Amino acid sequence: MQSDESKKILLVDDDIDLLEQNKVLIESKGYKVITAENSKDAWELFKQHKPDAAVIDLIMEEHDSGFILSHKIKKDGHGKNIPVFILTSATYLTGFKFDASTEEEKEWIKCDGMLNKPVVIDDLVQRLESYFSVNKS
Repeated sequence: MQSDESKKILLVDDDIDLLEQNKVLIESKGYKVITAENSKDAWELFKQHKPDAAVIDLIMEEHDSGFILSHKIKKDGHGKNIPVFILTSATYLTGFKFDASTEEEKEWIKCDGMLNKPVVIDDLVQRLESYFSVNKS
């Protein structure tokens, strides 16, 4: 499904190679992608561009940088109305599975879903499309 090209996605990852690869893949699905390599820059871009969604790496400057950024976004007036997805390789590295599939988990983690890295772009796009179709403006 081709998305509305006006949809802006904030993509945040400190792995520059993955950031650029995922940017190209997401743009190929019709989205505009704004990128940041750290949570400080991401927060500034979020406030400036008011994206339609955010996709954030979990472990960047600190082990919980993605959680903290997601929490800040979800507390923002604009951010509470957009989907925020966290990407993580923590499951692969630690065996501990993070999830945000129940309302309680979403409330605690402050995100709309978690995806394991390397992310399958079609899975991410499907989640975005699903969110956008249910929450049409």
